Amino acid sequence: MWQRLANWVLKNRFILLVALFALTGLMGFYASKVKLSYEFARAIPTDNPKYQDYVAFKKMFGDDGNLMVIGLKTKDFFKIDKFNAYQDLGQQIKKVEGVEEMLSIPTAVILKKDSALEKLFSEKIFAEHYTNQSLLDSNKTEFFNLPFYRGMLYNPDSCAYLMGIKINKDSLNSPARVKIINDITNLTSNFEKITGDELHLSGLPLIRTVIAERIKKEMKFFLIASLLLSAFILFLFFRSITTMLISLGVVVISVVWTLAVIYLCGYKITLLTALIPSLVVVIGIPNCIYFINKYHSSFSSSKIVDLKERKLAALKDMVSKMGVVTLFCNITAAIGFAVFALTKSAVLKEFGVVSGISIMLIFVISFVFLPSILSYVKTPGQTQLKYLNNKWVGIFLLKVDVWVFNHKKWVLAVTSVIVIFSIIGITKLKSVAYIVDDLPKKDKIYTDLKFFEENFRGVMPLEIIIDTKKRNGLTGMKSLAVFEKVDSLSNYISAKKAMNRPLSVAEGLKFAKQAFYENDSTQYLLPNAFDGAFVGDYLKPKKSEQKQNNFSKMLNSFIDKDRRVTRISVNMADIGTHDLPILLEDISQKANTYFDSSYKVTLTGTSITFLEGSKFIVNGLKDSILWAFLLISGCMLYLFRSFRILICSLIPNVIPLLITAGIMGWVGVPLKPSTVLVFSVALGIVIDITIRFLVNYRQVLPTLNNNVPEAVKVTIQQTGLSIIYTSLVLTVGFVVFCGSYFGGTFALGWLTSVTLLTATLTNLIFLPVILIWRRKIN
Repeated sequence: MWQRLANWVLKNRFILLVALFALTGLMGFYASKVKLSYEFARAIPTDNPKYQDYVAFKKMFGDDGNLMVIGLKTKDFFKIDKFNAYQDLGQQIKKVEGVEEMLSIPTAVILKKDSALEKLFSEKIFAEHYTNQSLLDSNKTEFFNLPFYRGMLYNPDSCAYLMGIKINKDSLNSPARVKIINDITNLTSNFEKITGDELHLSGLPLIRTVIAERIKKEMKFFLIASLLLSAFILFLFFRSITTMLISLGVVVISVVWTLAVIYLCGYKITLLTALIPSLVVVIGIPNCIYFINKYHSSFSSSKIVDLKERKLAALKDMVSKMGVVTLFCNITAAIGFAVFALTKSAVLKEFGVVSGISIMLIFVISFVFLPSILSYVKTPGQTQLKYLNNKWVGIFLLKVDVWVFNHKKWVLAVTSVIVIFSIIGITKLKSVAYIVDDLPKKDKIYTDLKFFEENFRGVMPLEIIIDTKKRNGLTGMKSLAVFEKVDSLSNYISAKKAMNRPLSVAEGLKFAKQAFYENDSTQYLLPNAFDGAFVGDYLKPKKSEQKQNNFSKMLNSFIDKDRRVTRISVNMADIGTHDLPILLEDISQKANTYFDSSYKVTLTGTSITFLEGSKFIVNGLKDSILWAFLLISGCMLYLFRSFRILICSLIPNVIPLLITAGIMGWVGVPLKPSTVLVFSVALGIVIDITIRFLVNYRQVLPTLNNNVPEAVKVTIQQTGLSIIYTSLVLTVGFVVFCGSYFGGTFALGWLTSVTLLTATLTNLIFLPVILIWRRKIN
């Protein structure tokens, strides 16, 4: 079959090349339309209850992830120059297109009572601009008399101050967000130059935007770096610019097709899919090396005198011998990636679909492109074939022979010790993830987030929804009982080190009661049965008023239109997926002590969806490893038709995964979405080495009268060169990812590289030892 395919490809090479280039042009058109995703990755399936709770919350109260915060720490905040500069900053930010609201100390209001009209009205505390320090000091005293703002806009203990910026949610999900964030950061930079103070910026809009832009930059960097490194290694191996350019042609075409696949599947570029073009380069180059190495070795060993005939025979031998091997190698590699499509996580599903399709397209492209192009170029000269007798590789393979045939017991013993040591390391593995743990600890986004955690207990949103299950259940005096429970739960939450003082209607009612009693700070309490009716009357809009006052609007933003549901909004620290479930369970149990079965209490918000998403991704990745193992085993069993060969093929590939997991445990790398990804990816790639070794072994075994030791010896010499070269290319290709800003991408780089190097040794040394030890395997 493969011989017929080889003849067909070479016979129709011109038509196939024209068709390939035409399709590449079309794919290039689609690739140019692919866009960058500005949304957080959808890790949770849409039918998940936690996701549905979050969607219901956003429909009722709006998005909780559109608040950006700016922090300042100074003892001179209320000095005229500093305060005026801070006030000017806020006014300039408010003018930025896309900014909906801005809240800071200069914009803070005080509620005052109008006894004649029986209503409360809001009034700004601070003037637009100050020239008199005593007036500013007087206003400062008035402001500090309002407990409502304490912990929200300032921390009196650390002299830290906060500005909150609400950004339009539609702008946040579009490229316009980049300009908005850049405009704000430019304004903060100017403030820093004027005052000499450092500002700290955080919040999901900033984090999402910066990460998206870094993904964009890294995608270009990784693609260019992987191409340049691959080109260098190819030239180093083959000593031929022509061969190097042909190989690069395969991966460049493959990259164009990959980007087109992303667009045609209706996806956008995310943190994961941004890696695929570089992975295509890394995986595509070995295809080229194996094909070209087989072509060169066949050409070199051929006895045909006529160069044209020798070249044609070598090309046919390349396609017929390496076609099936490369096909199964690509299938197993594709399985290692495509199994992610079986998970329920949207972000993993996208990665699995695109990478699986792309890897199979690499095979099609290389199968058509390489023999067709090679048939048109000159026959390889001695310089190009010189690498076949590489001195250093030859010495290494001779040492491999010595280890395999003279030190089998030592090989088995050392491997066993390493495996045991790795298993002990695996027991030390921990599973934990943070919202920004993929960023370096010295990165400004990370350090600024820690600033808010230290001074304001964090900025990650958590929402607690209280459903009375009754229409108008939050109206009249009967609602006071509900808000008393809300206040009790809020006080419990406030006592948590990782959580800021919650904001709810209860806090607003306290603010209103203080205003009713002439802003006496000792009256910052919930209205009781005695004064509740009076305070309530002052909050009701009068018939003469066309609109509600600002304070009433604020209260209404915490109650749904049916007056049935209210919410408690909390900002919290990024405490990780290990501690977060414990904290949430504690809050949930406490809420159940305040609210009986006549209420429905739901915890939601970005913090909840992140936790649930991390669970889904980690569990999905664990399942994908199992699926990859089973599907790859099925392919190996079909290819070799021997259960014992299957066992021999799997052991050398399980060992590198155990070693990698053990290293993670010993050095303290946790199991999280970005690191669990390594295992199924690595399994799909390293199994290629085993396939190429065992296929060659099965091909030479009958020619040597089934002499297993001799067949192993010949296979090491015939495949060792291409295995070593390919492993080096793959390792270098993945090492490129170590240049990433993101810890997950960095981990993918070095952990996969370690796995590949280990797999090269186990397949060149341990696998032959097993084959010799089990001589009955045929």
